[in-house]
Amino acid sequence: MAFVDLGLSQPLLRAIVAEGYQMPTPIQAMAIPHVLEGRDVFGCAQTGTGKTAAFALPILERLSRDASEAKGKRTLRALVLTPTRELAAQIADNFGTYGRFTGVHHAAAYGGVDINRQLQALARGCDVLIATPGRLLDLMARRAVALGAVELFVLDEADRMLDMGFVQDVKRVANALPKPRQTLLFSATLPDSIRSLAQSLLHSPVHVAATPVSSAAETLDQSVYFVEKADKRKLLAWLLRDEKLDRTLTFTRTKHGANRVAEYLVKNGVNAAAIHGNKSQGARERALSDFKLGRLRVLVATDIAARGIDIDQLSYVINFDLPNTPETYVHRIGRSGRAGSVGSALSFCDREERPYLRSIERLIRTQIRVVRSHPHEPSGEESVRVAR
Repeated sequence: MAFVDLGLSQPLLRAIVAEGYQMPTPIQAMAIPHVLEGRDVFGCAQTGTGKTAAFALPILERLSRDASEAKGKRTLRALVLTPTRELAAQIADNFGTYGRFTGVHHAAAYGGVDINRQLQALARGCDVLIATPGRLLDLMARRAVALGAVELFVLDEADRMLDMGFVQDVKRVANALPKPRQTLLFSATLPDSIRSLAQSLLHSPVHVAATPVSSAAETLDQSVYFVEKADKRKLLAWLLRDEKLDRTLTFTRTKHGANRVAEYLVKNGVNAAAIHGNKSQGARERALSDFKLGRLRVLVATDIAARGIDIDQLSYVINFDLPNTPETYVHRIGRSGRAGSVGSALSFCDREERPYLRSIERLIRTQIRVVRSHPHEPSGEESVRVAR
C-alpha cells in the first residue's frame, strides 16, 4: 500500500514525498482510512511507529477540503491534547510539515513559555490547536480559546497523561467540547484506566494497534547488568569509555536522579545533560536540540520528559533505573532499533529491581542476556540468575 491509496489529496502527498516518505507505516495504514470516514479510533501505538502522522494527515485532509474558502478569523475545528511540552512542539512541527501546502493553520499552547505569544496566535485564529492540559485550561479560563466548533478531538499519549495526574483535566476539556464529535485516543500501553477512559470518551471506536505492547524490535539487542545501586553511576561512566556509545538516551526514575547522573558524567568528562519537568522550557529545548545535533553525547531523562523525544538513528538506550511497569520498558527501548536499524538497550538492575526484571521478561517473553565480568558486578553474582 502507498500513501496515494489512502485517499489523501495532492497537497498532502506532495508534502509526504518532500519528506522522503513512500509507504505508510502499519498504524498509518490502519488508522487513516477510519479517521477519514469520521470514525472514533482507539489506537495502541508506541514511539517510532508513525503515530502522529496517523492522525495529523487525515485531520489535515478533512480540514483542507474547505480551508481555502475560510474568510476572516479562522475557527478552531481540531484539538490535539498531549501531556508534555516537547511532544506538543513536535506534533505542531509535524502539522506544519505535512500541512504546508494545504492552507490549514495550526497553533501550539504549552507551559514554560510566555503565554502572550500564544494568546496572539489564538487571537489571529487557527484551524488546529495542539496543547497541554494545564495551559489549555488556563487559556479557557481567560476566554482566549473557544471550543464550540471543534469537530475532531485527539488525546495523544493517553497513558502518560493519566500517569501525570491529568485525568480530571482531560475530563474537563472533554466536557467543554461539542457532542457529537470525532474522538481519537492513542496510548502506548493499555492499562485498565486507559480502557475506562476510552469507554467514557469514544463512541463505537475502531481499535487499531501497530504492534503488541509486549513487543520490541527484532533488530534490538537487549542486555542487563547486575550492579549494586551505589555503583550504577560508576558502571555508566565505565561503559561510556567505549566511544561507540556516541549518542545515548539514559532513563532514570526521578528528576533528582537525572540531575545527579548528568552531573556525575560531566565531572567524568562526558558531555551530558538532564531533561525533566523541573527544567525550564528553554533549557529542555536546548538540551534536546544539542542531543539531536550530536553536541551532547548523553541525554538523561525521566519517562515523562522523554515523551516527545523523536530521534532518528538512536543506537543506544540505557535504563539506569529499571521501570516498575514492564510496558514502560518496552516504550523506552522502542526509541532504538527503529525502521529496521540496529540498536541496543542496556539495563542496570540492582537487588531491589529484580522483581521488575522478572515482570519485564514475562511481558516480552524473552530472557534478557546478562553481561558478566564487568568491573562493578556484585560479589558472588557469577552463579546467580534471577529466578523465573
